[in-house]
Order: sequence, then C-alpha cells, then structure tokens
Amino acid sequence: MDLLEKLQALADIHVGGIQLGNILSALLALVICLAASRTLSGVIRRMLGRSKKLDPTFRGFLQSTVRILLWVLTAIIVADALGLSTSSLVAVVSVVGLALSLSIQNVMSNVFSGITLLITKPFAVGDYVDISGKTGTVKQVGIFYTVLDTFENMQVSVPNADVTAASVINYSAEPVRRLDLTYAASYDDDTETVRAALLEAAGREERVLTDPAPMAAIREFGPSAVSYALRVWCRQADYWDVRFSLNELVRDTFARRGVRMTYEHLNVHIQN
Repeated sequence: MDLLEKLQALADIHVGGIQLGNILSALLALVICLAASRTLSGVIRRMLGRSKKLDPTFRGFLQSTVRILLWVLTAIIVADALGLSTSSLVAVVSVVGLALSLSIQNVMSNVFSGITLLITKPFAVGDYVDISGKTGTVKQVGIFYTVLDTFENMQVSVPNADVTAASVINYSAEPVRRLDLTYAASYDDDTETVRAALLEAAGREERVLTDPAPMAAIREFGPSAVSYALRVWCRQADYWDVRFSLNELVRDTFARRGVRMTYEHLNVHIQN
C-alpha cells in the first residue's frame, strides 16, 4: 500500500459520523476563512476611515454588519466542508433572520431610518431644528434616536423612524434668517409716522442687516387697531437676541413719537 492509499484510508476514518478527511478540510477552510475575514475587515475599516463624510456611528454600524455577514459565510463554508447540508443551514439562517426581523421590526425601522439620516444629512449636530413641533439643537444623530437639546435645558430623544416620516425644519441651514414682527397702533396715528418709528427702531439695532433692507407696512385692519408688520434680516445666531431687542426698541420709539400701542377695546356711541 503506497502513501496515497494510506492517506486515503486515513481520510475515510469516521469520527462521530463525519469522515476525518472532511474534518481536516473544514479546519483548513476555517483557518482560510478567518484569515480572509480579518484581511477583508481591515481593508473595509481603512476604507471607511478615509471617508470624512461618514458619521462615526454609521461607520461602526457598517463594520459590525460586515463582520456578522463574514461569520455567517464562514459557517456555511465550514458546514459544506464537513459534508453537512448547507441548504438546511441557509434555511435555518433565513428563518432566524425572518423571526428576528419581525420581533424587532420597530427597532430595525429606527436603524434604517438612522442610516438614511446619516447618509442624506437633512441636519447636522449643532443645527437648530423643528421636528413635528419638537424644537431644539441637535446634540446627537444615533442609529436609533436623534437627540435634541431644548431651550428649557431638556433633552428630547426622537425615534429616527419618526424623524424620517416628519417634516423637518432646519433653521440653521442658511446663515441669514428673516424676522417678521407684528405691532398694533391706533387708527388715529398717521401711517407714515408709524412706519418711520418702526424703521427707526430697526435702524437702532446694530445686528439688523441693511441688505436686504428692513421693511415696514400695514399688515391688516383689525376691529380695534391697525396691525403693522416689521420685516428685518439678521444672522442666524442673532435671531432671538434681535427679536427681543426690537420689541423693546419699538416700544421706546413709539413712546417718543407719540404712537399709541392700542389693545382690543369696544367703542360705544350713545345717541339721544
């Protein structure tokens, strides 16, 4: 019996119902798959590390997903080398995947919505946004939740699925923002006097931009007063400070020019 026949006889030995040759083949396949998985994971990690546009959270999620897929592929290859039915293993993996997807449907919805947000970037960390009535500064865009810091110093975690399904207003997307304010003046006050007072107040606020220029006009005629609109432009970061400052400046300017800031009232005329 030559060496080849001896090796063949050794390979035909059964260990627990599995040929020794298949076990050796499976071990070799396992070593090769592990080496290939480590190399491929390293390549993908370096490729993702070079991209400055990918969010770190999204980058970590992709790396974890790749590792899981490589482990599943390794298990299928090793099972095939052992002579096991890979179709059964694939079916089991499919059933388990289906069961998991059904049980964590809402979680996966948030995960894929988080991936969508990280790719499309409708807002970034530090932006001031409105998400279906929830306003605040974006603190974190995670895989499951988007975290907002509100003006009341509260933290709001919005599920990513709700974010992608909602209308998002990003107030920080543009460097300049328009500010519209409304003031009521008496019917007895001259229109040009009121307009001049509003524009004077806007001119006294240094953070109001001159281009586009401030605008003041009659908005509507109410039952007790004339409503005037003051429209100015300012830097995004100055929006709230300018808003509060203009309210004070308009009140002071109206008082100096004799413009009456009227309120809801009813005039009763008695005739004999």
